[in-house]
Amino acid sequence: MQRVLTTQEFITAALLEDVGSGDYSTLASIPADAKGKAVLKIKEEGILAGMQLAQDIFHHLEEDAKFTLYKKDGDAVNNGETAFIVEASVHTILKAERLVLNCMQRMSGIATLTNKYADKIKNYKTKILDTRKTTPLFREYEKQAVRIGGGYNLRMGLYDMIMLKDNHIDFCGGIEQAIQKTNEYLAANNLHLKIEIETRNLDDVRRVLAVGNVHRIMLDNCSPKLLEEAIELIAGKYETEASGGINLDNIISYARTGVDYVSCGAITNHAVSMDLSLKAHKI
Repeated sequence: MQRVLTTQEFITAALLEDVGSGDYSTLASIPADAKGKAVLKIKEEGILAGMQLAQDIFHHLEEDAKFTLYKKDGDAVNNGETAFIVEASVHTILKAERLVLNCMQRMSGIATLTNKYADKIKNYKTKILDTRKTTPLFREYEKQAVRIGGGYNLRMGLYDMIMLKDNHIDFCGGIEQAIQKTNEYLAANNLHLKIEIETRNLDDVRRVLAVGNVHRIMLDNCSPKLLEEAIELIAGKYETEASGGINLDNIISYARTGVDYVSCGAITNHAVSMDLSLKAHKI
């Protein structure tokens, strides 16, 4: 079974990075038994994400931290609204503050941008996919944010799907060799993984169709016109995916082709964090 970082392991590592040997600002100025509350305020419109992770962070530090929730993941929010109020030790609130904000701001930014893409193509069958262009060790939560925003996850990593890209094909010696060797490897190792292969032109598509034994064909950096021709050639035999150079301005032209999926790294690596604040108050 694939070993991935658990939420508790992530929180432990993230707090170690930030708190280190101690939050000396708080230790020096706030009594250890001080109690308080903090209000998570929304400062711009968008799609909220990271509410569960925020609760997990507070409860990691203080099991009895109490939440009053006003919003949930996936809610459309506006400037001035409150997401939650948390009651806990002041030391807990101040330790958790930056990690909670960093996670929620990043996740909400991704959910917001993904939602813009998904909304653009809501009248078409095409689905928006993310990529592996994510922040190291934060991928699980960024991909969660994609789902919250209305997108879909392509794969979590190199371990849960075969993707034969241009470099694999070139190093292997060609499309035919890459497909054949991959199927042989999967059979020999009793692995049941879907195979996707990248194509760069119609000739590549024809070569894949001649060999078969894949699940999805990616059309990389193709114009909508070329994509439409490729989809006609594939004729529903395999799933289709468009990738490369797709943005908010041209995504509809790709969706109109009838392609099954459009993958877009921009929904994670171009997302701008949402403006949020956590204001602490004494009880």
